[in-house]
Formats: sequence, C-alpha cells, structure tokens
Amino acid sequence: MSTQQLPVVVIGAGPAGLAAAAHLLDRGLDPLVLETGPVAGAAVREWSHVRMFSTWGEVVDPAAEKLLAPTGWVKPDADTYPTGGDWADLYLQPLADVLSDTVRLGATVTGVSRAGRDRIVDADREAQPFVVHVAHADGHEERLFARAVIDASGTWTTPSPAGGSGLPALGERAAADRITYRVPDLKDPAVRARYTGKRTAVIGSGASAFTALAGLADLAQADDGVGTHGVWILRRGISGATFGGGEADQLPARGALGLAAKAAVDQGYADAVTGFRTEAIERDGDGRLVLVGQDGRRLDAVDEVIVLTGLRPDLTFLSELRLGLDERLQAPTALAPLIDPNVHSCGTVYPHGVNELSHPEKDVYLVGMKSYGRAPTFLAMTGYEQVRSIAASLAGDQEAAERVELMLPETGVCGGAGLFDEPETAPADGGGCCAAPATLQIGVGAPATSGGC
Repeated sequence: MSTQQLPVVVIGAGPAGLAAAAHLLDRGLDPLVLETGPVAGAAVREWSHVRMFSTWGEVVDPAAEKLLAPTGWVKPDADTYPTGGDWADLYLQPLADVLSDTVRLGATVTGVSRAGRDRIVDADREAQPFVVHVAHADGHEERLFARAVIDASGTWTTPSPAGGSGLPALGERAAADRITYRVPDLKDPAVRARYTGKRTAVIGSGASAFTALAGLADLAQADDGVGTHGVWILRRGISGATFGGGEADQLPARGALGLAAKAAVDQGYADAVTGFRTEAIERDGDGRLVLVGQDGRRLDAVDEVIVLTGLRPDLTFLSELRLGLDERLQAPTALAPLIDPNVHSCGTVYPHGVNELSHPEKDVYLVGMKSYGRAPTFLAMTGYEQVRSIAASLAGDQEAAERVELMLPETGVCGGAGLFDEPETAPADGGGCCAAPATLQIGVGAPATSGGC
C-alpha cells in the first residue's frame, strides 16, 4: 500500500477530532479516529454540568451536520445554549455513531514518528508514512501507519498549576486532597457538601473562574449554603477589563458570565485578592490551607482551593516529530502572533487554517484547543474552520484550503475569554480597550446559574 492510500489518523474523538473525520470523509479521504476514553467526547463529559456560552448554532460543524442529516438527526434550537453534557449526548455521540468503525475507543496514542526515522534523520524522510504507537484499554499494543496525523487531543488532561511561576506551588501536591482543577458540579450532592459552608479560594481570571465564583455565590444564597464564601485570587489588579466584555460581547452568555462574577463580589459572596502570585500552600493547625504569595503575603486560611489558571498541551508523545512551536505559547509558530495574549488586544482572533497550522514535519497538524498551546480565546467554530482547511489541503484542493469560510464574533475581552479557560496574562501594548485601568463599578445584577465553557 502506498503512503497516499493510508488513512489519516486523528487523535481524539472530541469536537475537533470528530469534525476532522467528517471533513476528511466529505473529501473522499479515510480517517481513523483514536480516542483514549471509553466514549466519544470523554473530556467534554467531564464538564457536562457547565453551560456553554456558545449557542447550538455555533458548536455544530457543517460537514458533521451533513453527515448526520440522513440519519434523521435533528439539530437542537440554534439559539439555545447547551451544557457540556448536552453537546456530548445530542451531537458528539450521534456523530461518533455515524462514523462507526472509523472511531476506536480506549485507544491511547503513546508515540508518533516517521516509519524508520527518528527526529534526527533527514534521508528520505517525507517519503515515509507516519507510524502511530497505540496502547489499547485491554492491554495490547499496536502500531498503525498513516499518511497524515491530525492531533485533536486537546489540553483538558493537563491543567496549569496554582503556582505563579508556571510550576506547582510548594506544598501544592501535598494538598491535593483539598484542591481541584475543574469547575465543581455543585448540583452533585457529594460535591455540594464539599463546598457548603466552607471558605473556598478560586485562583484564575477567565471564564472558568467566573463560573466557579457564580456557582459559589448561588450556593451561599441557598437555604443549605449558610457560611459559604469565595476568595477570588487574581495575579494582576482589577481593571475595567477584568470581568470580560459584558454587554459589548457579541457572545452574550459570555458577557453575562463576567457580570455574574462582578455581582458575586459586589454582593459580598466573594472577596477579591489582587496582585497575588501563589508561592506556597501550607496547612495550619486545623488542617486548613494557607496561601502564601511571592511577596510574602499570607492569606487567611481556606477549606478548599479551585485552581483555574488555564490549560497546556501534552507534547510528550510527539517528541519524535519536527514541530515548529512558539517558545512561549507552545502553539504553531505562524499561529502564535495571532493569538498571543501578551500583545493581542481586544479584537477577534482571525480565522486560520492549514498555512498557520503547518510544521516543519509535513502533514502533521495540531488542531482544536491543542493548536492554541497555552493561549486563550479558543472557540469551537475556530476548530471547525481549522479542520475544514486541513482536509481540503490533504485532498489537494489548495484554493479551498486557503479560503476563509468563517466570521467570528467580536468581544470586548482583553486577553480573551475563550471556550475553555485562559492564563492570567494582560496584553503588553496597553492599547485599545486594554489601556489604563478604569475605576470598577460593581453591582450589575444577581449571579448567574450558568455560563462558562
């Protein structure tokens, strides 16, 4: 079999991975999707309780919808907001079912290389197929060959730590029983009991942190939530941009989420601690946690800590490939300037495709959340445009690959509030709506019960 007759291996059966498979099929190419979880959308299901701030109309890929239509699948109301669980059950799972044997579950990719070539060897490199090492849930290992590799494995499994230097704070691992890196599901009785009547620190400044703060405020107002209180830890100060775009955000639910976080602070359900970079997490005599800052500040003890400081890509299984990655963001080199939160102001991230996602290693691509590395502002629509362009390129239709077929909504968010979460990085240029900090006026309504991813 020639290399061109081999399948395109897609790593991950989440939104971007399944959309990639749909686009490849639409182009007459053979995809093979490898998913480490036991079910399609496994990562999405871990935040099934969180309501998205993108509507159904913005989270269904056109090629996937085309594939689903003959089955009688009915697209949910385009103007409503799904939860992660809705997205998985009503869209991702039906799509995986249609793709059928194209999707292999319980298949963990442990390495990718060129057949017979480690990353050092130049000779005849591009003529060799990719070899993908796979560990299956039943214990057996397999090696598969591919003409191209699309890594849509996301960043969900590698959250960033509480430490202000990008490394775990001293004592962070030892305090793991009191720390979570996810937005808690406060409708789950066991999880609710963990935070009820407790003092909880929330570290982070993005959409996930807003969601956690709003949830704790709701719990504090409930009959069984007396004594519940949040402590919001921000690595920078509060400015007019801290709570996102508000009413100026063209994704209204995202704007409302920031306003809910404002209300949580204004109504006394959470205190804001600014300019605090966590150096250590210690236990006091009662076993509670004390956060210690790099500047020596010691905060009052808390019972629980929710760390929502962003996500980062796992690149270990790609170590034998020649990737071109930005040294700061760990995103493809050509894409990084478009999404860099150090310089990116308040406009949109431009739609992009195969040209921005290519690497020195031909025909390997990082897509979806993983393509952004550590950067914020990712939306499902962006991932769908990425895989559309890549599939067109692999099919030899370069004109379609380079054509932009997506218009993204604008936002007043500085540094972005993406589909998932973001690092606490302020734009360095001070321009646009990210200029001098404004006086913050809090008091814009009651906390929301939904929002987030």
